[in-house]
Amino acid sequence: MIRRIYDWTMTRASHPNAMWILGLLAFIEASVFPIPPDVLMIPMILARPWAAWRIALVATAGSVAGGCLGYLIGYGFMDLIGQPILEFYGKAQAFDQLAARFNEMGGWAVLVAGVTPFPYKVITIFSGATHLNPALFLGVSIVARSLRFFVLAGLLWKFGAPIKTFIERWLGLLSILFVVLLIGGFYLLKYL
Repeated sequence: MIRRIYDWTMTRASHPNAMWILGLLAFIEASVFPIPPDVLMIPMILARPWAAWRIALVATAGSVAGGCLGYLIGYGFMDLIGQPILEFYGKAQAFDQLAARFNEMGGWAVLVAGVTPFPYKVITIFSGATHLNPALFLGVSIVARSLRFFVLAGLLWKFGAPIKTFIERWLGLLSILFVVLLIGGFYLLKYL
C-alpha cells in the first residue's frame, strides 16, 4: 500500500496542479498521512529549479497549517475521548505528569520532529493533547518546517540531480546530527 501511495505521489510531481497537490500533501502529512512532502518536492525542484524557493514555501505553509490541525486533533480528542479512558483506568494523573514534563521541553520536541524524519504528526497531536503553549508550538513549527524544506530546496537548487541520491540516503542521519549539535550547543551555552 505504501508503495502505491509513493508511486501516486511521484506521478503528481509533473502535474499542472503540482503546487496545490504539494500544499495538500504537506498539510495532511503533518496531521495524519504517512508519506512526507519531500518525495514530491524533490522531483518538482529537479524539474523546475527556478521555482525551488516557492516550492519550499508551499510545503512549509501546508505543513505548518497541517500541524495546527494535528494540534487541534490532539486538543479536541484528548478531552473528548482520551481523558475519560485515562480516568477509567486510573491513569489521569500519570498523563498529567507526562504532559507537564513534555511541556517543559515541548518546544524542543516540536523542533526535532519538524526538522528530522521523526513523524511530525505524532508531535503535533501530542502537543495539542498536552496543551503545549499554542504560540510556542506555532513559532517553533514555522522555524523547524522552514528549515527542513528550505534546506532541501537549497541543496537541490544548488547541486541538482546528483544531490538527490545523497539526500535520499543521508538526509535523515544528517538532520538528526544537526539537531544533536544544535541542542548540544544550547546546552554548552547554558551550562558553561
